Amino acid sequence: MTARRDQHFLVDEQAAERILSLVDVTGRVVLEVGPGRGVLTRGLLDRGAEVVAVEIDSVLVEELRSIFAPEIADGSLHLIEGDAVRVELPPFELVVSNLPYSISSPITFRLLERGFTEAILMYQAEFADRMVARIGTPACGRLTVMVQTYADVKRCLHIPPNAFSPRPQVHSTVVRIIPRQPPYPLKDRKRYADVVRALFSHRRKTVKNGLKSARGIFGGEVVDRMTASIPPEVLALRPEALSLRNFAEIANVM
Repeated sequence: MTARRDQHFLVDEQAAERILSLVDVTGRVVLEVGPGRGVLTRGLLDRGAEVVAVEIDSVLVEELRSIFAPEIADGSLHLIEGDAVRVELPPFELVVSNLPYSISSPITFRLLERGFTEAILMYQAEFADRMVARIGTPACGRLTVMVQTYADVKRCLHIPPNAFSPRPQVHSTVVRIIPRQPPYPLKDRKRYADVVRALFSHRRKTVKNGLKSARGIFGGEVVDRMTASIPPEVLALRPEALSLRNFAEIANVM
């Protein structure tokens, strides 16, 4: 069997049980992105969740419609065919998903913008490692900063390749994400995201040189004003060494 649209279907029922045990879904509306052949979907429904499942693959959608016909009929499962990064999403409280690797970054950012109570999400292990990396260390990157600005994130489970079909070449990690307010005031969230992106696009440069390289994005006058207002000791750092407070202060100067 080959992967459909970069999806590796969870087939290990014990692994599914471990994932489902991480959060109480009884009586709650749960979003599932990429249900595949429905292993997690079945577990969520059996635990009393109302499930909103978004699947892009039309062949899998037809399979799911057949498998879960009673649940669709009674309204406990709402099956949406489309791209979860772009399709309109109905209200939900929780997210429990084995995410397709290819949309890990855009769907994570979309979910954080949309808002939820708690998410249990499975990622490629390397991606999860970057999410939970310590701010201010060489392992820190744009993903680390953006996720940890808006949420607490914790590694929960390791899932080996043999838990999936087709078997991926990499290991997977389940993380828990709980949204919260940024730890430092942000005047403009879009500008904050632009600053983080621009600095990590030149991560081997100092903040000062990284901002100079972003003059085409922010404008020369704005960059000059920023570099004149930011403390020299911060300008001398590379982005991976900055704290969340530093990123907020740089963005707020603008």
